[in-house]
Amino acid sequence: YLLHNLYCALEDLFQEIAKTFENRIEDLSKYHRELLKRMQLDVPGIRPRVLSKESYLILDELRGFRHIFRHSYDYELAPDRVKSLKQKILTNWRYIERDLDIFIDFLQGAMKD
Repeated sequence: YLLHNLYCALEDLFQEIAKTFENRIEDLSKYHRELLKRMQLDVPGIRPRVLSKESYLILDELRGFRHIFRHSYDYELAPDRVKSLKQKILTNWRYIERDLDIFIDFLQGAMKD
């Protein structure tokens, strides 16, 4: 449940970034995947990328887990896979935190201009 909520909180942040700096996502059937992919893109003259490749790969796996958690009513989660994902997030959180800090620095610089 906490891993699901972590991804949802990050996705809410990415939605705000997309609404503020870009147009809408065209293919709503792939909305969650496309939103995450979009956060890897540098949009020249608009905003820098939000996520590095390392962060994207970690969060894409977490996105997949969120989907299973939310939509698989008859599917039992494998405790060892959940534990492995949790460990991966904890081990690699520094990449995500670094990327978000860089984006915050961009926002703070933009507010000074």
